[in-house]
Amino acid sequence: MAAEEEEYDYFDHYNYSFNLSYDDYHTVCEKEDVRSFARVFLPVIYTLVLVVGLAGNALVVAIYVHYKKLRTMTDVYIMNLALADLLLLLTLPFWAADAIVGWVLGEAMCKITSALYAMNFGCGMMFLACISVDRYLAVFHSNSARVFRRRHCLWVCLLVWAVAFALGLPDMIFFTVKYTSTKKTCMAIYPSSMAQPTKASVEILEVLLSFILPFLVMLFCYSKVAYALLKTPEARQGKKWRAFKVLLAVVGVFIATQLPYNALKFWRAVDIIYTLVVHCEVSKRLDWAAQVTESLALTHSCVNPVLYAFIGASFSQHLLRLVKSLSRRRRQQRSPQEEPAVEVSLNSHSGSRDTSTFTI
Repeated sequence: MAAEEEEYDYFDHYNYSFNLSYDDYHTVCEKEDVRSFARVFLPVIYTLVLVVGLAGNALVVAIYVHYKKLRTMTDVYIMNLALADLLLLLTLPFWAADAIVGWVLGEAMCKITSALYAMNFGCGMMFLACISVDRYLAVFHSNSARVFRRRHCLWVCLLVWAVAFALGLPDMIFFTVKYTSTKKTCMAIYPSSMAQPTKASVEILEVLLSFILPFLVMLFCYSKVAYALLKTPEARQGKKWRAFKVLLAVVGVFIATQLPYNALKFWRAVDIIYTLVVHCEVSKRLDWAAQVTESLALTHSCVNPVLYAFIGASFSQHLLRLVKSLSRRRRQQRSPQEEPAVEVSLNSHSGSRDTSTFTI
């Protein structure tokens, strides 16, 4: 993105917030009210998302490591999704501090943090698509696709991480510490000769790989699975409707959290090309909208553990086992001489094998 006029500041860049040049405006656009809003709003939202998201995704990882293991392909994708969400969440304290006092960690950390944010944001969306494809194959090609899924699962995960790494490369290359009249900030600065096409291309590529492609894949796979569920026998109607509601929740939450943010990103790409925003008040409203919609998109990392893990009966049992185990350890630490209590199995079928946490 092209360098802005330092005298009148910029659209503050909090991860993906707007960075448009004031050279496009006929009058000076002072945005202290936008920055004041960001200094209060973003740290609060980032803190809430960080606390809730870390708790949920850390529980997912802990339960897979200690109890459930990676028994199905969906389990593998959910584990990778949780790891991507954790890495994304760990960048939020840096952006919260940037919103309040500016960037104080140097250019290297600016590049690394920005790249990790972009990489793991896109990675999480692509693993959601992988989960939908795996559920589709499990329903419609369960026998013929089982061996294929097991053999190629590792390669699929590596491919997703490689594509996500490519999404983070522009941030690694172009992000730097920008000195302004009030503070330093971490933002993308593109060479003037390539600023416009590069900015627009990066925005459109992120929208395609992080939203449109995963959404189309999820829509196709889950609509097919939902149609199959509706044709199941009446004797299994209870399980059928529960699974159907889960599919609606998965797609609905994805649209509700990601559509506003990506629609705004696409509008930004169009504006970069055609210079549609020429009034200061309009650009301010877009700045506020960018901060709110991006924060909404980040909440998806908090919802993922609920949608893809905790809704499963077996996962809920493992969660209870983990809580009970931690409670027993605390009691033993407080009274080491006390006889340990006898643990009652939570599984009524002692020889049964765990199924996928997202069973359809």
